[in-house]
Amino acid sequence: MKALLVYPEVPDTFWSLKHALKVVFKKAAHPPLGLLTVAAMLPATWDKKLIDMNVQPLKDKDIRWADYVLISAMVVQRESVKETIARCKAFGKKVVAGGPLFTTEYEEFGDVDHLVLDEGEVTLPLFLKDFEAGKAQRIYTSNERPDITRTPIPQWSLIKMGKYVSMNIQYSRGCPYDCEFCDIVILNGHTPRTKTREQIIRELDALFDNGWKSSVFIVDDNFIGNKRKLKEDILPALIEWRQRQKYPPTFFTEASINLADDEELMRLMTEAGFDRVFIGIETPNEDSLVECNKYHNRNRDLVAAVKKIQSHGMEVQGGFIVGFDNDPVSIFQKQIDFIQKSGIVTAMVGLLNAPRGTRLYERLRKENRLLKEGTGDNTDCSINFVPKMHLDTLIGGYRQIMNTIYAPRQFYARIATFLKEFKPRQYKVSLYQLRFYHLVGLVRSFWLLGVVDKGRKYFWRFIIPVLFKRPKFFPLSVTLSVYGLHFRKVCAKLSSGAPDLGRKHVNGTEIS
Repeated sequence: MKALLVYPEVPDTFWSLKHALKVVFKKAAHPPLGLLTVAAMLPATWDKKLIDMNVQPLKDKDIRWADYVLISAMVVQRESVKETIARCKAFGKKVVAGGPLFTTEYEEFGDVDHLVLDEGEVTLPLFLKDFEAGKAQRIYTSNERPDITRTPIPQWSLIKMGKYVSMNIQYSRGCPYDCEFCDIVILNGHTPRTKTREQIIRELDALFDNGWKSSVFIVDDNFIGNKRKLKEDILPALIEWRQRQKYPPTFFTEASINLADDEELMRLMTEAGFDRVFIGIETPNEDSLVECNKYHNRNRDLVAAVKKIQSHGMEVQGGFIVGFDNDPVSIFQKQIDFIQKSGIVTAMVGLLNAPRGTRLYERLRKENRLLKEGTGDNTDCSINFVPKMHLDTLIGGYRQIMNTIYAPRQFYARIATFLKEFKPRQYKVSLYQLRFYHLVGLVRSFWLLGVVDKGRKYFWRFIIPVLFKRPKFFPLSVTLSVYGLHFRKVCAKLSSGAPDLGRKHVNGTEIS
């Protein structure tokens, strides 16, 4: 059996980092961890080939080679998915699909031969058993939450690691919180399920054995869902493992803001090599936090919490949302002020959307406020429901936020604010990973940021003092500056007009 695993293309979005990756000759930020794990679960006797369309094109000869094509994707990849399926069906190939997009929208893909939905550790073995018996069904689904201590090590040999900025592993699934707009609990449940320390170390060893010596993204939606196990078991194991490595990697992950409440946890994370963490801040407006049930963000000084985490040596990347029913018109300037004051350099601000299956989706459906399905990219000015705020005001305010926080003057000022707060426990500029493309990337960065970019004067005003006064932060400062170049290009697209949101009659009024 020849199995072709395909990961469709991610459009040019905030998190694609496409414009930044070009500077250092990388193709994608991370490999498709889900498909690599699925590959390890397929029979060892099968021939397997993986095509990440973000790294290399899917060629006709690849499709012809395959007996079956296995596709996994997120909602934001929907358009590429449809095109890929159509190409495969044109060659008469059988298509097997799974992952978040298909789990939530399976009825939209009538041309898929087999839908293996929900968590693959449960449904994929059922499909394979029926497949071997010649009686494979079309849909496999299950409410069971599998024991992920039995999840195999991803089949890293199927990818070219040098095409990516970072590798990724998963430690846990599930989140203890219940934010109204979030579909994580739909896909993975409320109770955090974790892997063992031995399992995590084996996965890291597998990465090293395949030649990877750089940063590792732990993709958990809330890494600190089980704090006790982290502090007593996992983090001490990571600390010990890094001490044995000649070239220990750094880690980054996602967590909730209550990380700032636990000094011991922050200390252990930085000692284990964590230097970045993404946190869903969402909004500084208390009424909106109540609305979306983000209770763990309420009644706290969010700016102080961010700075506390940064002072422990972890750069905070933040997620922000506008478009809540309780958002006042002043929310746009409040978001700008918060982001600038907090020193969150990578601030992903998006319009509220209602993913299918969430409590928000169901509430809006009952209120007859849903429009067509969302794009999965909440930074493209699209929205899939009728907001309480006038749509033009909301879109205009959103553009105001993005065009302000990523304008060169404000962006470089924010990096400077972050560096004042950033106090890593140990910070050494290591030369062991220095490659020729790094040097070329540095030259290209200076050319693009210091000569070509319209904000070049702000770049020089920022980078020269860093070079002479805080040289240990020079590489990080250049990296963040290059990210800014990407974010500005994403913001530039916002000026071309919002996508068609569809039309809907609500209470007798046509809403566009």
